[in-house]
Amino acid sequence: MKERQLMQVNSSIHSSIEDRIMSVVIYILLTLLMFATFYPFWNTVVISFNNGLDSSRGGLTFWPRQFTLDNYEVVIHNHQFFKSLLTTVGRVVAGVCSSMFLTAMFAYAMSKRDLVGKKIYMTMTVVTMYFGGGLIPTYLVIKELHLVNTFFVLFVPFTISVFNMIVFRSFFKELPIALEESAKLDGANHFGILFKIYAPLSGPVLAAISLFHAVFLWNDWFNAGIYLTTEKWIPIQTYVMNLVNSNAATAQMAALSGVSSGVGSVTSRSLQMATLIAATLPIILVYPFLQKFFVKGVLIGSVKE
Repeated sequence: MKERQLMQVNSSIHSSIEDRIMSVVIYILLTLLMFATFYPFWNTVVISFNNGLDSSRGGLTFWPRQFTLDNYEVVIHNHQFFKSLLTTVGRVVAGVCSSMFLTAMFAYAMSKRDLVGKKIYMTMTVVTMYFGGGLIPTYLVIKELHLVNTFFVLFVPFTISVFNMIVFRSFFKELPIALEESAKLDGANHFGILFKIYAPLSGPVLAAISLFHAVFLWNDWFNAGIYLTTEKWIPIQTYVMNLVNSNAATAQMAALSGVSSGVGSVTSRSLQMATLIAATLPIILVYPFLQKFFVKGVLIGSVKE
């Protein structure tokens, strides 16, 4: 009996040591992963706040050697930057509002059990998640719709997302059917049920999907580079990409900025980093305000009771 108890004690001590070792290993790996993820962004911030000529020497790690705001002064004095920023803000607002409106209506219809041809519609919809027309056919369609070089091309082609529709649909299907039945007894039609009953109850999922779509629209630079040939409606990320790919453009910006700190305080690379941070900062500031809704939204439908 004593030998058995002794064996159990030794086994528990051994498993406890193994658990502690495993916990230490996991924490070390997570810390390394966090550092590898965060450091490139932090290094960009450091370079943006450092003297451009000093940055070209290399060796910048965790803190600026010669702190300066000249890089951001050039960004602030650049008219095209603020024009692109306002275009992107308008793109996000218009794109999120139109997408949530149409996606919610689409999901509401697909959540109805008595919808005629529901399986056919769902199959045709899901197929678009895996197969597309391709870049050239899509461009020809956009051109035939007269959307090229317009503000609408920045968000109209991305209005409906099948993935977002499925998330909405899953949420609507979990709502009690009694809500809809009682609304119909009061004379409400489908639009009244959707916008007066379902929409107010969809706060978490609406916030989560809105954040998904807003981040996509804010960060997208590729499509604007295809459908826009002028700088009139160029969004901020496409503008940043053009700066990163063209050292001559950033050098010209620095030369025309009229910075008072002297020659060499602003270089093409330091200006690129400052513009990148200035373009990324607004969307980062939005996250803390939507995070609580975001967590609730992504967990909807993941737990069944």
